Amino acid sequence: MTAPWIMPTEATRSLIMVIIFISMPGDKNYTDVTIHWYRHGLRLHDNPALLEGIKNCGAFYPVYILDGKVAGTETAGYNRWRFLLESLEDLDRSFKKLGGQLYVFKGDPVDIFRKLFSEWNVTKLTFEQDPEPIWRERDELVKNLCIQRKVTCIEMVSHTLWDPRLISKKNGGVPPVTYMLFNQVARSLGPPSHPMPLPDFQGISLPAKDNNGFRVPSLEHLGIKPECDEQNKRVNKWEGGETVALTLFETRRKIEEKAFEANKVLPNQSQVDLIGPPVSMSAHLRFGCLSIRTLYWGIVDTYKKVKSEEAPLSATAQLMWREYFYTMSLNNIKYNKVEGNPICLNVPWHTDDEKLNRWLYGQTGFPWIDAIMNQLRHEGWIHQVARHATACFLTRGDLWLSWEKGLEVFYKYLLDADWSVCAGNWMWVASSAFEDVLQCPKCFCPVRYGIRMDPKGAYIRRYVPVLKEMPLKYLFSPWTAPLLVQENAQCIVGKDYPKPIVDHYKAAKENKKYMDEVKELLKREKDKPHCAPCNQAEVGQFAFLPEYEDPQIKCLASETCHALKIDTD
Repeated sequence: MTAPWIMPTEATRSLIMVIIFISMPGDKNYTDVTIHWYRHGLRLHDNPALLEGIKNCGAFYPVYILDGKVAGTETAGYNRWRFLLESLEDLDRSFKKLGGQLYVFKGDPVDIFRKLFSEWNVTKLTFEQDPEPIWRERDELVKNLCIQRKVTCIEMVSHTLWDPRLISKKNGGVPPVTYMLFNQVARSLGPPSHPMPLPDFQGISLPAKDNNGFRVPSLEHLGIKPECDEQNKRVNKWEGGETVALTLFETRRKIEEKAFEANKVLPNQSQVDLIGPPVSMSAHLRFGCLSIRTLYWGIVDTYKKVKSEEAPLSATAQLMWREYFYTMSLNNIKYNKVEGNPICLNVPWHTDDEKLNRWLYGQTGFPWIDAIMNQLRHEGWIHQVARHATACFLTRGDLWLSWEKGLEVFYKYLLDADWSVCAGNWMWVASSAFEDVLQCPKCFCPVRYGIRMDPKGAYIRRYVPVLKEMPLKYLFSPWTAPLLVQENAQCIVGKDYPKPIVDHYKAAKENKKYMDEVKELLKREKDKPHCAPCNQAEVGQFAFLPEYEDPQIKCLASETCHALKIDTD
């Protein structure tokens, strides 16, 4: 007998449960053989789908399938693959402590499950919802197999704070097109669910096979090699896995607590540290090594502990932007494209492979931008302010190249790049999901913005070492240094380090004209939906613009602020 839908209670409707397909014998007292299918959500803590899997369970098999696309592996480069495999190895160690193991397979999920259902006599399959539309076909095929084989299939929401489909439904069947509206709709659903307890495997068999074929493969086995020596000689090492994520979470919570005591929120934004050890949780959230609800409630509860009042929305703003972009991508399979994307303006970007490659390989001649791109390729992570700066430089700020090209680079190199959030950020900064208050040259000057973010020049000296002896006065614009200064620094511009790829002043003025033309286009397409900021303050909070920086931080390189002779708006 088949019951295709089990409706959740009102208490859990917006929290975790999405849909349960059930096909089972009439006897409800039998013991299940469960497969928990890992995709994202690479953890034991706060894993509601896993908890459903161990209910009435006699034997439990955790499974991960390398299908060529899972978790963005289709586009992933060396660092992203390493982070993923580290996460799987950590998960495997956790199951080995319980007497089991993580089973890793390579191939099509339907083909693999068809065999495993028979070989292991599986009665239940559980997995965390992957909310992005690119995973829907894969999941539907597996659900159909479960129906055919009379296997209970349970899918739970825990990769996001709310189910994006419920937010869309609450908003009249369409995603909220502004961040402010999104927050209003989300709040109407009630607060996110609190983290769930750790699973208790007492009395449950976790079979282990002494077979190398089921183990987590190595990078070498998969044929994945580093592009450059720096990828194995990282200054900051980002390590994957739930164990590291939970340790880092405790560190991050202490940082948040100190910020709240100082009457600040978002300390990683208000006190930008470009060269310190990793404290961002973004990569761990992307792979699900850390639960999003654990981080959310960790921040909210810490704020309440310190301030004795409810946390403001600004305390969790970065997590809300993540939710917003997941919701905006709902049912939009073209979300990461220009063509066919209903929320994206089709801006007539230029095509220039030479400029694109110079940007990618840190050869633009703007040290701030080059440092960012070198860190990205070498380590797989860059700070949010750096992401905004280099994205603006590639698109509407200087080079006027398509954000799609930049997105492809981030998909390959950025540890935390996922399909929807990364694309949403690129569209936003490139003004392609249109807004009219974030325009160059009033935002990201590739010299002055770098000075504000890296006032001592330590970041540039680390990631553009050819400039390490350049005096601070000329470090952000080395082409302005007298020849004697360049010689003493052992770095001749045009020989040891490239000249600027563009004249920023001229490029900014030209691109401003292009953007004005796009604005005229928007006027003719008044009904075009767009994800947009609601006001200037929201822009500043999202992009960390100069007027929102800590006034106590002094620009130590202020004597170079007028090197480009451009306006100071």
